[in-house]
Amino acid sequence: MLLLSVVGIISFATVGMFSAVSNLGAGGTQDTALSDISNGVLYGMFALTGLVPEGSITVLLGPRLTLAIGSLGYSLYIGSLWCFQTQGTRWFLIFAGAVLGVSAALLWSAQGSIMMSYPLEKDKGKAFGIFWAIFQFGSFIGSIIALAINIRSGKLSAVSTSTYLAFIIIMFMGTAATVFILPPSAIVRADGTLVKVAASTSVRQELRNFVKVLKDKRILLLAPMFFASNYFYAYQGAINAFYFDGPTRALNATLEGVGAIVGALVVGFFVLDGSHFRRRTRGFLGLAFVAIVTIVVWSCALAWQVKFDRTPRGKQHYTDSAYKSKGALFFFFFFGDAAYQALAYWIMGAISNDPFTLARFTGFYKAIQSAGGAGSFGMDATSTPFLNELLASWLMMLVSFPLAGIVIWGIKDTSYTEEETVYVDGAGAKTADSQKSVADEKERSSIEKENEDRAP
Repeated sequence: MLLLSVVGIISFATVGMFSAVSNLGAGGTQDTALSDISNGVLYGMFALTGLVPEGSITVLLGPRLTLAIGSLGYSLYIGSLWCFQTQGTRWFLIFAGAVLGVSAALLWSAQGSIMMSYPLEKDKGKAFGIFWAIFQFGSFIGSIIALAINIRSGKLSAVSTSTYLAFIIIMFMGTAATVFILPPSAIVRADGTLVKVAASTSVRQELRNFVKVLKDKRILLLAPMFFASNYFYAYQGAINAFYFDGPTRALNATLEGVGAIVGALVVGFFVLDGSHFRRRTRGFLGLAFVAIVTIVVWSCALAWQVKFDRTPRGKQHYTDSAYKSKGALFFFFFFGDAAYQALAYWIMGAISNDPFTLARFTGFYKAIQSAGGAGSFGMDATSTPFLNELLASWLMMLVSFPLAGIVIWGIKDTSYTEEETVYVDGAGAKTADSQKSVADEKERSSIEKENEDRAP
């Protein structure tokens, strides 16, 4: 879990700060259309890059360099927002979005492989909870910074340049933290075993392996869940920018960060990794939990959304008496988001333990997820009615639940006996063949003992 915590800290300082700015609505600017175009390009490039066999890229560069390169795009993007705010350079913001799409794909591929393959099977939900909480704590801290800076002016509409400067400094610190990432061969787990490192494959073989992912029925059934998992961000950011003033947007972003942290820890520790149930049962409990949260939260959002449209209106401040229910809604938006993401990662982690298989899964997941994000920002850029955006986001999630349930139904209690990779459980490391041999030996011993007991 130590390495996962370091990756979480890197994400805290990079992705978390990016999320904080995004949650301010329109990237902290007042130009929602430009922000939508930039985000659309970002997610489009993310989707295209995600289709590259990223497992091989991670093997070639190593996790440290992969994470370092992946983190740099975030500081460039925030710098482009700063330039737009001060110089009005619109093209640079779009260019930075494209660069971030490529670099983010590298960062998330390495992150996903580490998070899903290094922990024991019984701890994969907890691993997500720890990583997501640390990562979202970055969003929370970033939002606190924005709130503290912007609240002084009270009526501020656009985020101040000093806010962007604070974010950029923190992001560079996150990039510097990648020096603490060790290669897998140097990692010693808590039980004393080492992480097995697979040999680098050829480009042709890696392409074949990725094609296998595209043919895997379980992953294809999860594709709607992947597509929907970032689709609602455009809608949530748009209504935040449209409905609230600068300080209130910062407060909403803070509430979102808290909601994401609480949601990740609750679903990771107490739902998906509950020790009293078999793995498939825990999967169905997680599915039911996420489905209920989604229905309740988005029903409340619908009840609010029918009361306004895109007709220009005055910005609401957090001191208004009607704000309280809106703040709670933004908290639960991201509580539900964390639960939804946790379930997706947990299901993939239950399918396999192999780090390179999971790197491919993550690449496909992020590609489809980013395609959904690109579509949603493109939808918002054309001034689609907010109600239509809400219904599209909600219905996609509802459709994904029964399909995810089919995949969960096929989950077995363990994947250790099906893959010839070194896995850890308890006090030792065993391959699939050695585990089978141990099981056979135990069965023979049991039969011999039973025969001895029957002997006169």
